[in-house]
Amino acid sequence: MQSNAGLTPSTLSLKDLPWQIDWDIHTCTLCGRCTAVCPVNAIELGVFRKRELHAKPGIPEKPTNTYTIYHGIRQRTDPAYRCIGCAMCNMVCPNNAIRPRQLSESPMLWYHNNRGGQPRTRGGRRNEHGPNLLDQVKFIRISMLTDPALDAGRHEFELKTLLGRILPPEEEINALKTDGWTPPVREIYPLIIGGMSFGALSPNMWEGLYMGISYLNEELGIPARISTGEGGCPPRLLRSRFIKYVILQIASGYFGWDEIIRAIPEMQEDPCAIEIKYGQGAKPGDGGLLMWYKVNKLIAALRGVPQGVSLPSPPTHQTKYSIEEAVAKMIQSMYMAWGFRVPVYPKISASSTSLAVLNNLVRNPYAAALAVDGEDGGTGAAYNVSINHMGHPIASNLRDCYLNLVAQGRQNELPIIAGGGIGKNGNIAANAASLIMLGASAVQVGKYMMQAAAGCIGSEGDRCNVCNIGLCPKGITSQDPRIYRRLDPEKVAERVVDVYLAFDTEMRKIFAPLGRSTSLPIGMSDALGIADKDAAERLQIKYVV
Repeated sequence: MQSNAGLTPSTLSLKDLPWQIDWDIHTCTLCGRCTAVCPVNAIELGVFRKRELHAKPGIPEKPTNTYTIYHGIRQRTDPAYRCIGCAMCNMVCPNNAIRPRQLSESPMLWYHNNRGGQPRTRGGRRNEHGPNLLDQVKFIRISMLTDPALDAGRHEFELKTLLGRILPPEEEINALKTDGWTPPVREIYPLIIGGMSFGALSPNMWEGLYMGISYLNEELGIPARISTGEGGCPPRLLRSRFIKYVILQIASGYFGWDEIIRAIPEMQEDPCAIEIKYGQGAKPGDGGLLMWYKVNKLIAALRGVPQGVSLPSPPTHQTKYSIEEAVAKMIQSMYMAWGFRVPVYPKISASSTSLAVLNNLVRNPYAAALAVDGEDGGTGAAYNVSINHMGHPIASNLRDCYLNLVAQGRQNELPIIAGGGIGKNGNIAANAASLIMLGASAVQVGKYMMQAAAGCIGSEGDRCNVCNIGLCPKGITSQDPRIYRRLDPEKVAERVVDVYLAFDTEMRKIFAPLGRSTSLPIGMSDALGIADKDAAERLQIKYVV
């Protein structure tokens, strides 16, 4: 009789794990590639002892036993080493002898992620399933004119938007007459790569993204922009001419800003803009978090912190005591740092308080824009409960903000940048066009670019999602050179360019039939329809069935 002394309430069987390893003994050559490449050590080489019983039929002789020893792959059941379904084992296997398989009816692991009394912290996205609202929106206003210029395939119109405070004509004339200050404005592409820090991303991934953005600007004339995230920049980028394609982000942790301040006198160009991060849509109310796994010597030096310690940012700027003070102090101090030549704007989490921030920005002549981040965005590290149960959808929050500007007659003055879940199901151009027609001047994407440019395999079904502990199997969010060397920066740059070119073509296909060939159809909500009556009423668009 087998003893159960080793069984505890937290002991799991293979059946309890959501991802199980299928291994074929007949095709496996025991090369060891799968065990070497597994980022979480979910599989190991095992020695198995097989017993065979031999008995002759019809002869009352005592049966005999024979034992054979063979080697194979064993899956670990400890929750700390559970399979994450990344399929790296299958990618490197020369004989296709191993692969992960998901069991949707295995919920036991949900109750064992809090061992040690700590709530689960992970990277990636939320786990909710269901249709995405933006994917349900249809473009229903089609021009019946026969002008071939409306054909996106034959008409060369540019997709550009403005980042910066756009003064009404009379105010701009008065400012110029009195030698007053005119807010700086940048002409940019409406698709911005959102803030993912040097630290959250691996050096190879970071370099690939910036190489792609530089190529788009220098060779193709597409004014694409990218945000640095909170972690600062490598000194060579700060002092190069390519900094003009970069939006520098400052957050409550101020990580990396010592290096940026020291580089200001030596900058060849001004940055595109300064983004002050007050919140992130995927984890509103939480600050940023770079876990100690990823704080190596390089990251520690760049951020001015000790090596090997977790780097949390407070959920708010601790030196500010009100929205008014925060906006006024931070925005004006950043303007002063660059001689009032660079647009400065805040980024906030989509919430019911977004309108309060927006109304304050409208009254502040230094506010260049407002970035609103919805709940469906990705995050490098956050509590599971925060990812799954906090936040506000971007579509309705953006619509409220835009209609608020319309009520004040300021809809053409303060740009709104929308983010959070754009391209969640791959429909990046359609989602972006929907948000632009709901009132956004530009959109920010982060996780989509990781999936499209580098092959991130994280999913809503909790596949992979180990961005936070530096074990990214693709090398996208790891600081371990043994892992991130898997990623070729030049290939990442090529894919970034591919994404932008495909996005540009699809946006033209959407906008050209609307009859808008000279400017973005910002706020053109009469061109939108949806089959959900409640959503139509909430967004104030047409209900179509």
